[in-house]
Amino acid sequence: MFKKAFTLISLVFSLLYLNGNAQHLADSGMLKIRLNQEGFYPYAPKIAIVLVNNGSDYFFLQEVGKKTVFSGVLKRSARPDFAGNYTWVADFSAYHKTGRYTLNIPGIGNSYPFAIAKSVHLKVADASIKAYYFMRASIPLQEKYAGKWQRAAGHPDDKVLVHSSAATTQRPEGTIISSPKGWYDAGDYNKYIVNSGISTYTLLSLFEDFPEYMKTVKLDIPESGNQLPDLLNETLWNLRWMLTMQDPNDGGVYHKLTNAAFDKMEMPDQDTSPRYVVQKSTAATLDFAAVMAQASRIFKKFPKQLPGLSDTCLNSALKAWEWAQRNPAVLYNQNAMNQKFSPKVTTGDYGDRNVSDEFTWAASELFVTTKDSKYTTSINFDPNTLMPLPSWNQVRMLGYYSILRNGDLLVNTNFKEMPQLKQSLLVFADELIKDADSTAYETVINKRKSNFIWGSNAVAANQGMALIQAYQLSHNKKYLVYALDNLDYILGRNGTGYSYVTGYGSKTPMHPHHRPSVADGITDPVPGLLVGGPNPGMQDHVRVPSTVPDEAYIDDDKAYAVNEIAINWNAPLAYLANALEALQNQISN
Repeated sequence: MFKKAFTLISLVFSLLYLNGNAQHLADSGMLKIRLNQEGFYPYAPKIAIVLVNNGSDYFFLQEVGKKTVFSGVLKRSARPDFAGNYTWVADFSAYHKTGRYTLNIPGIGNSYPFAIAKSVHLKVADASIKAYYFMRASIPLQEKYAGKWQRAAGHPDDKVLVHSSAATTQRPEGTIISSPKGWYDAGDYNKYIVNSGISTYTLLSLFEDFPEYMKTVKLDIPESGNQLPDLLNETLWNLRWMLTMQDPNDGGVYHKLTNAAFDKMEMPDQDTSPRYVVQKSTAATLDFAAVMAQASRIFKKFPKQLPGLSDTCLNSALKAWEWAQRNPAVLYNQNAMNQKFSPKVTTGDYGDRNVSDEFTWAASELFVTTKDSKYTTSINFDPNTLMPLPSWNQVRMLGYYSILRNGDLLVNTNFKEMPQLKQSLLVFADELIKDADSTAYETVINKRKSNFIWGSNAVAANQGMALIQAYQLSHNKKYLVYALDNLDYILGRNGTGYSYVTGYGSKTPMHPHHRPSVADGITDPVPGLLVGGPNPGMQDHVRVPSTVPDEAYIDDDKAYAVNEIAINWNAPLAYLANALEALQNQISN
């Protein structure tokens, strides 16, 4: 019976081709079949979501331009999507042969082409880190490394002014300091310690969790081949800038290095505006302390390549910690600052009204690095009710991650909270994945409307990172499967049909809110950048086509609330994609 049905379907498709309707069907399929546009590991789950059902019960996996190799039955989603519509699930996990394929739904058409292959996410994984090279300040991007996105150096930052809000006796207003290097934060050309904190930590954690794999990753950057892993080479570009942001006289850390106002949509070398370091803040100082403590223990393993850097990082972390102890509530409030000081500063503020989580993070990193139990008194060990997903203004979990990944180093510290901390993280991970299979897209990110905020794609990536942490603790493969689902979401299995990483997938953002991508005159945007993603808030006043939470996206460079890029969004993507590449042989149906 099935063979007869298949023959009839094939005949119908032949007639459609003869009638010139094949292209319409193909286009329809690409719009209505949502899947990871890069592809799938051979023995991992393989899921596609079909938006409509035109009466067919079956789907067909086809080699590109060739024959059908697998078929299956469509299954209706357990719950409707946020718009109230049910979807249909095509599960072809049982097919393992490598190659290039499309998914065909009779009456709808073919999906975008994709691969089934080992290391199928390698290019995305590499590009998500290489993206930081394209974000570098103070250096020209040479064609040898940047290809057609080569550009002149911008913002040497060797003559930065101390803003009136940051003035001290030793460094009065107008003092010139040198603060080069670092990454541009997002679509703008400023550099922010708070956002650099979580971003640098996440990349360092990728090395800390998967050192052997990350030693094999080659990014083709100027430092490649210098006997240091390229991930650490790239991270050092920002870390060395961060070190310049600490006032050597008291240990406090400036909140940001910035223009007074955002730049025009121009290339970085065209901006000649004065640059300032502004007010020190407790949040920035603690984030700095945390990252420097983490960096110290990592770079201690490379004494020949980086002599003295580990000690410098630890000493800087200790000085920052001491400043924060003396100044526990110096909160950055840009509006209040602008009422007292000039020039007014109107760039991103990264203001945080509660720094208890920063104290926990910094204390955790110092505890792990020094093994000194005195820091544990500053760590909040009530994670059962305080396990929020990490973000730039909520970093408590980062401290927990570091303690748990370094548990073997803490066995002689009489640290009694380790079992509780481990259990709480696994409870958190189990809550993340609970009922995810019943959503319309069968992903963790689609469980709640509240996930679709400014930077929702980073929510998906950070959920994936949390699940990787749970796998590292438990070795339960279920966490890897759900982490992979969220990468599938980012790469096309979602409510818009976009692969949200520039340059990867068949339908990707072409107009991100990113000044070089807008101003360089090149059609393709800088590759490897994760855009913010669906967000119905429209804080930029650019109307999105739909306010359904997971559909609220537009590919418009003016729409910074959904289409900006940011270093703290790329970092969890880099972690997730590279971790899955490192663990790909552990993922199975």
